[in-house]
Amino acid sequence: MSQGISTAIKKLDHQFKTDGSIEYIADLKFDGMLYVKTLRSIKQRAFIKNINLPPIPEGYDVIDHNDIPGKNILKVIVDDNPILAKDQVNYIGEPILLVVGPKLDKVLEILEQINVIYEERAPILTIEKAEDGEVDPIYKNDNCFASYQYIKGDIQKAFNEANEIIEETFETGYQEHAYIEPQGMIGFYDEDKVTVYGSLQCPYYVKDALVQAFDCKEDKVRVVQATTGGAFGGKEDYPSLLACHAALAAYKTKKPVKLLLDRKEDMEVTTKRHPAQLVYKTALDKEGHITGMAVNIKLNGGAYAGLSSVVMQRSLICATGVYNIPNLKVEGKALATNTVPTGAFRGFGAPQSFFALEMHMEHIAKQLGMAPVDFKKQHMVTMGDKTSTNGSFRDPVLLPKMIEEVEKMSQYSQKYKAYQMQSSNKKKGIGMSVFLHGCGFTGSGERDHIKATVKLKKYFNGIVEILVSNVDMGQGLQTTLNKIVSTTLNIPIDKVIFSNPDTDRVPNSGPTVASRSLMIVGKLLERASIKLKETWIEGQKQEMTEHYQHPELIPWDEKNFQGDAYPTYSWGINVVEVAVSTLTGEIDLVGVWSVFDVGNAIDERIIRGQIEGGILQGIGYGSMEFMESQNGMIQQKSITDYIIPTAKDVVPIESKLIKNPYQDGPFGAKGAGELTLIGGAPALVTAIENAIGQSIHKTPVTPEHALEVLSNG
Repeated sequence: MSQGISTAIKKLDHQFKTDGSIEYIADLKFDGMLYVKTLRSIKQRAFIKNINLPPIPEGYDVIDHNDIPGKNILKVIVDDNPILAKDQVNYIGEPILLVVGPKLDKVLEILEQINVIYEERAPILTIEKAEDGEVDPIYKNDNCFASYQYIKGDIQKAFNEANEIIEETFETGYQEHAYIEPQGMIGFYDEDKVTVYGSLQCPYYVKDALVQAFDCKEDKVRVVQATTGGAFGGKEDYPSLLACHAALAAYKTKKPVKLLLDRKEDMEVTTKRHPAQLVYKTALDKEGHITGMAVNIKLNGGAYAGLSSVVMQRSLICATGVYNIPNLKVEGKALATNTVPTGAFRGFGAPQSFFALEMHMEHIAKQLGMAPVDFKKQHMVTMGDKTSTNGSFRDPVLLPKMIEEVEKMSQYSQKYKAYQMQSSNKKKGIGMSVFLHGCGFTGSGERDHIKATVKLKKYFNGIVEILVSNVDMGQGLQTTLNKIVSTTLNIPIDKVIFSNPDTDRVPNSGPTVASRSLMIVGKLLERASIKLKETWIEGQKQEMTEHYQHPELIPWDEKNFQGDAYPTYSWGINVVEVAVSTLTGEIDLVGVWSVFDVGNAIDERIIRGQIEGGILQGIGYGSMEFMESQNGMIQQKSITDYIIPTAKDVVPIESKLIKNPYQDGPFGAKGAGELTLIGGAPALVTAIENAIGQSIHKTPVTPEHALEVLSNG
């Protein structure tokens, strides 16, 4: 198999997931199991003056902040988010208390009878209000969860000497993860030990949160991943809150307790993609070359900090995309508002930046009278160029070849020119986005914070078990990691086991985030497999442990954003063709073509699944996935109200992989999953612009917004 690791095989968990025999968290039942539901705030911002409880029947319990044995703060990055509200609430949906009992209907009946007396406070509901200082801040003195800036070259000189300066403002909205399976947990408390089964991405994040909430030793907490029906970042940090709630209910009742969100509750209260405001100001010389760029990005972080600081960092690092900008100033803030907290989402801050940057490059090209693709080619980075943060693109950059390929597949340039001269009410348009994504965790995070460890366990019969904390949430990890190990050991793939992680059994190989599982953890497993192969003793039990080793010559100054933010990059190009009705604003997909450099694919079918799903999620972000918060309340509370692309909205996606092996990835593989979403929105929206001949500055472009743009000329 070593020569053909990319050759697709049947996914190892395919049969169980398609025949319905596998059990998700909602399917799991235990003797004596109770049900817990959450009383949530109905106010955006208020003091809690009193809570009036009805008579609580025997067998039922109410759990509030007084029942937390440890710290009433959810462990994430910043200590600001209570596990259960004590004396104030900061967003509609914030958990105040829990009701637990044997009958779910009765639990819900008790919840409806609880009366919370609030003293309302003036809320902060927008980025503008978070900044203007007119209302008491939610977070510290300035409502700012995180603020960063970095500079490259001499930005002032670039603007002073510019022949022309072009400035634009862009907006991006919420995006809901819309995973198939709503979030859920089952908690146990037995012999002073907390155990939680859950639909989650990061078992050790959940474990750390439980250790803090219960103020206990690490060996008193066990977290087991249940088969997870999708996540896309939505089950990165939020499950820690649900796990604490389920575990507290189990701790108080000494019985297993299930906490399961229904779809409405899930969409109202779980994290979403950060809405953003982005200002791009660009200096051009007499020849129309970009000499400098100033970028300012603001993210709406919602009521609590969560992962906003890291999302902000990624937005800023991606601010100049695939372009070589010699002089640069990039700054940004993640701000607190009395709205549902925002958090991790596939792409992690990059989709916002790439949408604004790609639209801006398109608009500059048009203003200069150039074809956008020619203008972009003039500024694309090459191997050896400096990154936005003064690091280096150390590996081959194959963008020219990739553009050549996508031109052959789509006839982009020919169509782009032709579509500028249409007069019918149904106009075609074609757009292109060019993008990258850093592989692995940002900067020195792998070396300084995660410090991943993996283990292989060989049994007497030659079966080898993979022991890592990374989860398969639909992206195919239970197949790709098995292929890496079996190929390296040269044993049949059915001789390799990879079960859902259990923190009592697996070392901490880090979270399932940032497209790191295959490249980072996969490489560790490849190394462990090589060592096991070299020491293999037939008929004996053996274990092999491998620890993360940071690549040499990768300097990174985390404080000043200087150096190599990533060891390497994956690259992508999307071309989208649409037909837009100028009467109704309806947007129909006509064609989608893409070329990706993900190093070497470990399984081509799985990569193509990632490509098709990712592009479609990006196109949804750019068009129909509209979600708004009115007076602090999410308005789209069901998959009927929140529209995502379905099979009827899409056309076949033609894709091509460019092989460009990365030496520090397993079998040359790099990150892929997040990359595939990033280019969808800008490719779609530039196609809409090509069709209607008007500039667009925000996403999603719903039919209503398309008509608004057409009406305003």
